[in-house]
Amino acid sequence: MTNVIENAALNKVPSADRSAWPLMPSERNWSQRQLFVVLLVSAAATWCYIIGEYVGYYLNLKPGFASMTAGSLVGMFLVTVAVVPMATRFGIDSVATTKAQFGSRGWMFAGALQYISIIGWNSLLLIFFGKSVAQLLITLGLLPEGGAGFVVPLMAALACAVVYGTLLKGATGVERISNTLFFFIVGVSVWMVVMLLTKESGAIAAATPEYASDKLWDYTTGMEIGIVSLLSWWPYIGAMVRVVPNASKATLPSMLGMGLPVPLISVVGLAAFLAVGTSDPSTWLVSLGGPLFGSIALLFVIAANLGTAVIGVYASAVGLRHLPVMNSLPWKWVLSLSIMPVAAVGIAIPDAFFNNFGTFLAFIGVMFAPLCGIQIADYFFLRRQSISIRALYDPGSEAPYYFWRGFNPAAFLAMAIGFGVYVYLLDPVAYTSRAPYQYLTASLPTCLVGGLSYVLFTLLVNKPLGLGGYENGYEK
Repeated sequence: MTNVIENAALNKVPSADRSAWPLMPSERNWSQRQLFVVLLVSAAATWCYIIGEYVGYYLNLKPGFASMTAGSLVGMFLVTVAVVPMATRFGIDSVATTKAQFGSRGWMFAGALQYISIIGWNSLLLIFFGKSVAQLLITLGLLPEGGAGFVVPLMAALACAVVYGTLLKGATGVERISNTLFFFIVGVSVWMVVMLLTKESGAIAAATPEYASDKLWDYTTGMEIGIVSLLSWWPYIGAMVRVVPNASKATLPSMLGMGLPVPLISVVGLAAFLAVGTSDPSTWLVSLGGPLFGSIALLFVIAANLGTAVIGVYASAVGLRHLPVMNSLPWKWVLSLSIMPVAAVGIAIPDAFFNNFGTFLAFIGVMFAPLCGIQIADYFFLRRQSISIRALYDPGSEAPYYFWRGFNPAAFLAMAIGFGVYVYLLDPVAYTSRAPYQYLTASLPTCLVGGLSYVLFTLLVNKPLGLGGYENGYEK
């Protein structure tokens, strides 16, 4: 991805990032290893710690890790099946893959979901960045205790400027630096787990999760948190896998490069929360690891967030390119529109957003679960993997994916039904549930019902009326 961003910034590959058009075969030259490394770097961010914390409200270390891992792999499987085949086949991003389902105008709904989701995740990353810098300054004696209040928003703004400048200049060396940083982050994460288990093993073993109740319900909830966490990679995945030549080279890196690192790093947050009551490494890392090793670990925690934020802003900017007005804007303005909301959250309301992140995480599942179900049902069962790349970029009223004035009611109806199923099974704010949530989770039924609803409406309405390119077999 670094080369793609760099070339675009230097005007060497105008079709790649300076427009929403698909990548040419010559531009899609990443190997499995390259994709695997970039996905690993993307996943190795400190938001994993807070994911582990939320699991820690319901489960202890071993069952919590097991349920997170199972849920993460299931969530990544849904995202991989929904996006990777189309993205790698045509060299398009996640937003472009939705045009065959939502319509030549309706895709803007998916684009809005991508934009909001990435803003949320990047805001969390940069708030973590600010907190870690503040704690490092306190440890080094450069900032008094209690002085983090103004440092966090200041550092969040600085991080936004660094991310913007990096992408604006072509992200020279980001891939190489990220490759190195990842192994340090993994090493630091292993060190954190060993330190917590060595020094706080008694506290972890004796911990009683605050909201633990029925064992089956708790396991299911740990798995649900893993699923929704990985569903949130839907906005990112297309922008990264589109630079490999085919799905066979992207599937395994997608599953292992994102599906496994999240629970492996989230276990740090889970262990920390059980031991000391918080997953935020800036509040416990120095006290447990000592000033020297704690400060070194904080430096890598700080650095890890920037690499992931760069990829997030890049994916968001590519998604915005699908808007006609954005497609003609200079790259620097598209980048600005991608990062300004993140800066606003990090500067104006860092604590409010950080304290309510669980609600944001739950609503991700509400939206991306039915979206994945719709895409899987349409591409594999209704279209039999036959999509017209020309039709994806044809906004005309006679185009196959124009549907009803550019919108496909089947997709929006299926999204609404999926939303209702999720909220019925699991209240995303209060985390109260109804049967059969404890057996099925909320995301899996939502994905299934969303896909089935889409198929039913398509077969009963769209296909008989000749809408959506389903007539005469499948769109070629």
